[in-house]
Amino acid sequence: MSRPRTPIAPRTPVVLALLTAALLASAVAGLALGPVRIAPGQVLDIVLGGPGQRTGAFASIVWDVRMPRVLLGAVVGAGLAVAGTVLQALVRNQLADPFLLGASSGASLGAVLVIVFGAGAGAAGALGVPAAAFAGSMGALVAVYAMARRGATMTTGRLILAGVAVQYILSALTSLVLVLAAHPDQIRSVLFWTLGGLGGARWDELALPAAALLVGTALLTALARPLDLLLAGEEGARTLGLDTGRFRAAVFVLTSLVIGVLVACSGAIGFVGLMVPHAARMVVGAGHRALLPVAALGGAVFLTLADLVARTAAAPEEIPVGVVTALAGGPFFLWMLRRSTRVEGVAG
Repeated sequence: MSRPRTPIAPRTPVVLALLTAALLASAVAGLALGPVRIAPGQVLDIVLGGPGQRTGAFASIVWDVRMPRVLLGAVVGAGLAVAGTVLQALVRNQLADPFLLGASSGASLGAVLVIVFGAGAGAAGALGVPAAAFAGSMGALVAVYAMARRGATMTTGRLILAGVAVQYILSALTSLVLVLAAHPDQIRSVLFWTLGGLGGARWDELALPAAALLVGTALLTALARPLDLLLAGEEGARTLGLDTGRFRAAVFVLTSLVIGVLVACSGAIGFVGLMVPHAARMVVGAGHRALLPVAALGGAVFLTLADLVARTAAAPEEIPVGVVTALAGGPFFLWMLRRSTRVEGVAG
């Protein structure tokens, strides 16, 4: 017995086109605005022109400083939004998020341990930090899932409490690492992982997160139908031929890998994976074939704009982008929690 594919809403191509335009506009704004302001027209000349346009102080600011940062923000935002969308399907809860479920905190702890106690530089560090971040992300997700599940059921309350508990434990361990760090540079690095930031973006570090985003999103989009089946519940999905246990485990591993690589490049940035999937679902529905690309573009736009606020709101000082997303996401999470509690109360 098979279930037909969830049809893509007619408005989806329009939404994708609008989000693409919004991403291009936000990228131009990110390249133009900062302590040194550059006219958007001049930015376009530098980016679209030939090598002759890429000389001088403005060209260096745009091409060497701001462009890697804007690209990393778009990649991380898209990846976190995709990961949040998939986690919400796996646990069948719209309050799920890489940050709230402890995945980002676990990835941060793994990365920080390598930075402080391991080989944080050179080829070993380049591979060790993402690997440790992946291990921490996977461990946190497994712990939260095991704590929240009771038999065949998982309630919103248990999921949130388990996520908060794991997050507190991981934050405490990261604070312990901060105390044990021997050098000021290591302390600054630990603070970077805990608050999230894109200031360290470099051209030579963009390939790995971009590859993780592209490959991970492609594989998860190919799994859109099984993700849709999970929305019918465990029994319904099994009836339609899905081995829910093996599928959920495989997707947990894939999602953790994407989160780990992204957090290894940006630190823990919260609430992107909570807000963006919910907004995308309101526009194009719950079918993952349309939802995942819309969420990816929405996440890219959101984090690009959030980083622009982080760089300009208190200039010349810079606010960690994780603080900006938390200020936006905290009230949104409380609204979602109140709405979810009201729905559960009515259903009960």
